[in-house]
Amino acid sequence: MKIELGDVAALARGCAVLGTGGGGDVRTGALAAKRAIQEYGAVPLVRLADLPGDALVVPLSGIGAPTVSHEMIPGEGEPERIAEEVERLFGRPPGAVMSSEIGGANGVAPVAWAARLRLPLLDADGMGRAFPEVQMVSMYVAGLPADLVIMSDVAGNVVTIRPVDGLWSERLARAVCVAAGSHALMADYVLTAEQAGGAVIEGTVTRALAVGRATEGTAEPLEALRRELGAARLITGKLTDVERRTTGGFVRGTATIEGTGDDRGRTLTVELQNENLVAVEDGRFRAMVPDLITVVDTETAIAVQTEGLRYGQRVTVLAWPCDPLWRTPKGLETAGPRAFGYDLDYVPVEDLTGAPAEGPVGVAGE
Repeated sequence: MKIELGDVAALARGCAVLGTGGGGDVRTGALAAKRAIQEYGAVPLVRLADLPGDALVVPLSGIGAPTVSHEMIPGEGEPERIAEEVERLFGRPPGAVMSSEIGGANGVAPVAWAARLRLPLLDADGMGRAFPEVQMVSMYVAGLPADLVIMSDVAGNVVTIRPVDGLWSERLARAVCVAAGSHALMADYVLTAEQAGGAVIEGTVTRALAVGRATEGTAEPLEALRRELGAARLITGKLTDVERRTTGGFVRGTATIEGTGDDRGRTLTVELQNENLVAVEDGRFRAMVPDLITVVDTETAIAVQTEGLRYGQRVTVLAWPCDPLWRTPKGLETAGPRAFGYDLDYVPVEDLTGAPAEGPVGVAGE
């Protein structure tokens, strides 16, 4: 299979939904992907089984605050500089590009990076969604050493970091990111195809394509999307308050939605750190990380990123189960509520909403 020009729009829609508000604005990633395909041709989409065991897989992602990436357009030399550094360090060139996170622009832009590097794109990622911190990837949960991070910025700087563990990879990479203006391109967990088996979440690019195509040609895009995701509808209403600030390389804040129609009289608050973290109604949690919470336009079912939230928008909040990897003890330690400072035990979204999910549930449910 190849990702053609006509696939980019659906991929972008799906990545926006899976991004849970973060991962960067898909519009810039989609434009970059379309331009690269036009210049270099369609991008082969491969499975791990298609690669030699010693092929180097390079997970790539933009790191920084989404509000900054929306305004500061990346340069075009970052992926080439990172690929050159990989070849210098390993003595051989990369064999494939992988998205570190399938959510937001970080799920779409790898199409452009793969095209520019003349490499295939691996049908996998490290999250099955988007998360804000470097160590919040499946490779860390799987116990692979986080001993290499390569970063490049729009000014042409290349920084190679040798952290002692995943937590230090986040601290050091975030400091470099802030110095670069709160946005840079990053490769972390460079690994062989053999090492990637069981350490990455497979099938997530095709999953994003399916999510993006679910709303095509239907008179009820919101319901079609909800069913494709197996999601619970938390509320439908109007955004009445948005508090958002950029600090330390993150976007943090809250969004308040007052219910309309059947939900009139209800109020839901969504707290965010780049991504939507928890949804709270009347002091009661309705959904929490690592489960996915996405705000979509009620009429079109197009996801609204955290940096795009505006007063008066008519939106619906959807929530659905994460990949099973994140519900393991190590997964919850890495990206559960306490990893974000919430003093509470994780409760699955299907238990909080009281309704079993319909249709596909996460990547593993396909």
